[in-house]
Order: sequence, then structure tokens, then C-alpha cells
Amino acid sequence: MLTEASQAEVPVGSPYDLRVSMGEKVDETDTRAALESGDWGFMHSFTTGSAVDGPGMRVVGWLTGCQFKCVFCHNPDTWKLLNGMPVAASRAVEVVKQYRVGLKTMHGGLTISGGEPLMQHRFVLKVLKGVHDGGIHTALETNGYHGARLTDDDFASIDLVLLGLKAFTPDLHKRLTGMDNAPVQEFARRLAERKQPVWVRFVVVPGWTDHVDEAGKMADFVASLGNVERVDVLPFHQMGKFKWEKLGMEYQMRDAQTPSRETMEKIIARFSSAGLKTV
Repeated sequence: MLTEASQAEVPVGSPYDLRVSMGEKVDETDTRAALESGDWGFMHSFTTGSAVDGPGMRVVGWLTGCQFKCVFCHNPDTWKLLNGMPVAASRAVEVVKQYRVGLKTMHGGLTISGGEPLMQHRFVLKVLKGVHDGGIHTALETNGYHGARLTDDDFASIDLVLLGLKAFTPDLHKRLTGMDNAPVQEFARRLAERKQPVWVRFVVVPGWTDHVDEAGKMADFVASLGNVERVDVLPFHQMGKFKWEKLGMEYQMRDAQTPSRETMEKIIARFSSAGLKTV
């Protein structure tokens, strides 16, 4: 049984650290109970001082567990739930509140990311509510596939959604991530209906999403929503390549190059032409 005495401290570090089997001593019954109650979650790492994961300066909690298997993923060690360290929701809230003054001064807050945080939605919601009730801005970074797990009331504790949209074309999305994008787009439309503030994140992946036609379809879809405050158009990078190698996983992108400046400018221009603020 998981208890406060049995847990390790919140795992401080970078999401680019390779982490495996940190929760392997937690048996299946305890894991299931943790997911059902939300009292405990599995964290890959916890970082402070991020300026790219939401407004202002952020504290970021990186969770493990992800149903997407993106061919370009830079953190494949976060796919497996038990690669994370078991952490009590109450302890996570306590740690974030220690940064309350600094976060408010720098117009920042807490961002929960992953992996895919909604794989552990009950834990995520307990942490977000505890932090939000303490007057700290909250953001949820998600691929949106499990958005239906959130009730309308849950959004009261979520100030911003960072929505990672991988590809618009269904077949391309399926080949890129291993999953359908219909639930993702449904969640995006639900956020639009609620007028929930959203930042979209779109990665330009060589040979996959680096052509203007695909980017254009995504841009038009995002523009149609009406609630997207900005779009982060991000270039693919190889910072996670070593993880695939260390984990003995086949990496389709091992020889891929970062998109050229010209390619990035064309795709950014396509999003901008749809009336979207791009970064």
C-alpha cells in the first residue's frame, strides 16, 4: 500500500533525463488504486523556471503514461506509467505552493504535462485544484485524446489548455501517433464551445507534417475554433534520440534533420494567414 512514508520526494530534474522503472516496486493493486483515487500519481520529473510551457515563468510537472506512440517523441521513457516516481497529490501541491510568491511576481504558474497527463486524470485534477485554490495560475498540456474524462466542472481549476495537435489528416495522424484523431478534434471543439483559453502546439516533423498542405488544413481547423490565443509552431529536434537508443527502441527519425528556416517560415506564414498569432 502506498503511504507518505513509502514515497520518494518529488523527482526534480529535466524531462530530457532518461528515467526508467522508478515505480517498479509499486504492485499492480496499488497502481490501480492510485489511478482510481487520484491520491497518488507517477511523475517523471519536476522542473522550475520554464518560460516555454505557458505564460510567465512556470513550474512544470512531467507525468508518465501515454497512449500516443509518436514516431518523433523526444521522451519515449514517459510512455510507460511505472517509469515514473509515485508522488502524493498533497505533496505535489505543497511543493508548488512553495513557489507561490515568485510565480505571481513573474506572472507564471503550474503546468502539468507528460507523457499524457489525462492518463492520470484524477491525480492531475487534485493537483490542479489544490494549486488553483491557492491562487496560482494553472495550465494543462495534453494531446486531447482523453479530454472526455474532464467534466465541465473540472475546467474551473484549469486556466489554460496547451493542446498538442499532431496532424489534421486522419491517416497521417494514425501513422504518426498510432491513434485516431477524432477524439482530439472533438475535444478541441468542446474547448471552443466553452471558450476555454487554448494555446495550440504543432510540431513540424520532417517527412510528416513539414508540408504546407497539411499545415494549411491544421491552420484552418484551428482558426475555425475561435478560442485559440496563439499557436506554437515548433521544429522537430533530436534531443531525445539517445533515449530511443538507450531503451533499445527502433527510431524512425534517427537520420532526420531539423526543418530548415525556410520550411519553418512557410508553415508559420500559413498559420498566420489564417489569422492566428504564431510563436
